[in-house]
Amino acid sequence: MITLSPTPVLETERLTLRAPQGSDWPHWRSFHGSDRARFIGGGPDLPEGASWRAFGHVVGHWVLRGFGMFVFTIKGDDTALGMTGPWFPEGWPEHELGWTAWSPAAEGRGLVAEAARAARDHAFTALGWTTAVSYIDSDNLRSIALAQRLGAVLDPKAQQPASFDAPGLVYRHPAPGATA
Repeated sequence: MITLSPTPVLETERLTLRAPQGSDWPHWRSFHGSDRARFIGGGPDLPEGASWRAFGHVVGHWVLRGFGMFVFTIKGDDTALGMTGPWFPEGWPEHELGWTAWSPAAEGRGLVAEAARAARDHAFTALGWTTAVSYIDSDNLRSIALAQRLGAVLDPKAQQPASFDAPGLVYRHPAPGATA
């Protein structure tokens, strides 16, 4: 198995959060080819080659920025369930905390929220972030609900990435030390 190193591994009560690895590609591709991906760039109609490049962007972010999205798994089972974490592609106005649930097994049990809290704590402590936003499609009701559950509030004055096809919502996460 080839992995990025050195990258942190985070643990919560139920989850392991780690950098993406090559063995995650089939799980990403399955997610990216499904309706679950309708709110992210390209959505489920993205050709396989473009999906491969998008996955490469996720992996490469770690190399170029020194941080990136964590793949989350149930402790003791390395099957990728989704991804969450700090995200800051070139040209974006602010640091983002993002998330995707790749598998239905990741939903309805609070796993994405648990993973996102751990990733946000990491961004605020280890990376020294003082603020973070989540860019969310206005039709993505589940993601909006998760942002609110995490204590994030709608910030209509926040700038969005110029690369977005359509305007969406920006949720600002609570400052470090705030309860959520």
